[in-house]
Amino acid sequence: MVLLFKRELIMKRIGILGAGTWGTALANLLASSGHEVMLWSRFPEEVNTIMKTHRHKNLPGVEINNKILYSCSVEEAVEGKDVVVIAVPSIYVRETTALAKPYLKSNQIVVTVAKGVEKGTLMTTSEIIHDVLKEKDLPVVALSGPTHAEEVAVGLPTLIVSACERLQYAEEIQNIFYSSSLRVYTNQDIVGVELCGALKNIIALAAGMSDGLGFGDNAKAALITRGLREITKIGLAMGANVNTFSGLTGIGDIVVTATSVHSRNHKAGFLLGQGYSLEETLEKVGMVVEGLNSLDAALELEKKYDLQLPIIDTVAAIIAGKTKVKDAVTKLFARKKQNEIAYL
Repeated sequence: MVLLFKRELIMKRIGILGAGTWGTALANLLASSGHEVMLWSRFPEEVNTIMKTHRHKNLPGVEINNKILYSCSVEEAVEGKDVVVIAVPSIYVRETTALAKPYLKSNQIVVTVAKGVEKGTLMTTSEIIHDVLKEKDLPVVALSGPTHAEEVAVGLPTLIVSACERLQYAEEIQNIFYSSSLRVYTNQDIVGVELCGALKNIIALAAGMSDGLGFGDNAKAALITRGLREITKIGLAMGANVNTFSGLTGIGDIVVTATSVHSRNHKAGFLLGQGYSLEETLEKVGMVVEGLNSLDAALELEKKYDLQLPIIDTVAAIIAGKTKVKDAVTKLFARKKQNEIAYL
């Protein structure tokens, strides 16, 4: 497939903090578009391996652009950059932002591509960044959507959303990341966008469990649909725009995460459904399973807003060892009869 695409490129200097699959995929995309990209990792062996081989162990078959620069120095990766991308797992966003804080200046835009809600504070990743950088008042944009790193890294057609309350910054990131293979939309509902990105991982765990038990497409479609409804309940309680949940970061992201072979959350759920322990599952997945990191925060939000979230509750009970996967299905089906659209 050849995509015809023309635009005037204004080269930007971009620092990406985090050399995991998503950070590396974005570095590849941006470098291929002509931007100057520096990829940071706190692990020298990770940087050295990618520099020498132009390969990433979790992106099989992907050749990494040889124009990408690398560093283990946060200062070097942040200073003088137009855009700084936080591309670490959500549980490390606060720590990584604090490392970058001394070197960030008022003319920079910070982008978060991490998906999660912080336990205790109930902050999304953009809120965590704002909290750490409060006296600097830098714009923070969330990039989210149905975007598997494995596909973005090789230039397969992908759509993503650039979200920020201040539209001018969402549009600026839209212009920078837009390419022949990545179409970028803007959205000012950053709360809804980030909640979808974080909580859909929990539903993907449930969908994976269903597949692991040998259930069919009917059950998975039901879990995705009712799971999105639970996410929407939380979002509306927090003031999000209802339209976000039927968009790319809502239904788009939950579908791809709950069905794809690339999804580590689906894979983790599948293994749990097959009877593997949580420890065995995490060892086999070999990467961070964000759905597990968002569970506690989801339960806290449920309690805070007095909601009923049976699918999220069930996943939490399984992960906590309070019920077995097969028993959990029986309990879900035994719930009292309801009208599908009576309430949100």
